[in-house]
Amino acid sequence: MNTPNPEFIQALKKTVNTSPYPHHMNMSLADINHDTAVIAMTLDRCHLQPFGIVHGGVIATLIDTATFWAGFLRLPEDTGLVNIDLKLNYLNSVAEGRLTAEGRCLRPGKTISYAEATVLDESGKLIAHGTSSLMALPGKGLDLGVPKFL
Repeated sequence: MNTPNPEFIQALKKTVNTSPYPHHMNMSLADINHDTAVIAMTLDRCHLQPFGIVHGGVIATLIDTATFWAGFLRLPEDTGLVNIDLKLNYLNSVAEGRLTAEGRCLRPGKTISYAEATVLDESGKLIAHGTSSLMALPGKGLDLGVPKFL
């Protein structure tokens, strides 16, 4: 297993956390390692549906993002990744505070990987659980100006 370059991790977090969609959603890549990723989101009024709870699409975005980054560091430097399916269960509602999505790559693969994520509220209550299959995209790597691995 290749050792992630700490400079790459810092550049990756900066790139992800300043990208338009994560910025718009008020979410950030808080941590990433081999087979794991943590996505944090501070909830705001824009995340709520008409009944005053967080919209399901917001929760789906957290699971999609956490599973994606959980599978990312196993890939060769020149390879990208895309989620090809997303399955989730909503287990509790939430209306405010901070959510954390914890992603785990259960089966890393050269072509297809399989990951899961849980979404927790500030008190640790399970809000949702989901899984995703991810497909490697050779030649679509993320060039951040520093090597991915040491």
